[in-house]
Amino acid sequence: MSYIAGRVLFIPVARAALAVAAIAGLAAAALPVGLTSACLAAPEPDPVPKRWELNINPGPLRVATVDLPDGGVKTFFYFTYKAVNNTGTDLLFAPSFELSTEQGDLIHAGRDVPSAVTDEILRRLDHPFLQDQINVIGQILQGEENAKEGLVIWPVPTVKPGTVSIYVKGFSGETKVIDVPDKTAGAVKRITLSKQYMLRYNLPGELDLKDSAPLPVTERRWIMR
Repeated sequence: MSYIAGRVLFIPVARAALAVAAIAGLAAAALPVGLTSACLAAPEPDPVPKRWELNINPGPLRVATVDLPDGGVKTFFYFTYKAVNNTGTDLLFAPSFELSTEQGDLIHAGRDVPSAVTDEILRRLDHPFLQDQINVIGQILQGEENAKEGLVIWPVPTVKPGTVSIYVKGFSGETKVIDVPDKTAGAVKRITLSKQYMLRYNLPGELDLKDSAPLPVTERRWIMR
């Protein structure tokens, strides 16, 4: 079954953080602004999970153009996902999603998306068990029969986004603490990274804003971020 998602806020990512992410390469770390080093790289997740971890089945990333309540028209990225709890215990499920572009935008899902847009995309998908980003939060019981299916939406920041990455948090309890140089304070700062699921898309040229076909995934894996 295909899935799709939704909501968003634009937060520019500092060049320093982008430099760290580039050096980290496949680790794809995104460190706080002001933390830079020529040798920094995010650690990899443990090969065998030592903390709880939900199964995630992400659907394709798509584009939807929606008529807004004020009479305007706007385009959104959206995708759906399915979360299954096979950890052996019931858990609180409160996922979060971020989308980054090659231009340095970092977009938080769940903001600046009118409720009418969410309602319209839910209507188009016509999935009886699909929940929006707010209603999906809550206890997730064990087993496939208690899986949660969610929708996530982001406004499209540019028709030429280049490389797009989605970071999914809240599906793993694994964390790692690292020390990084804090350039602004001239000292070392300790930060905590969490295990997140990353999906990456290479989108050359201009997006077809009227096309809801799945956008091709070029990479998907767990990272520490």
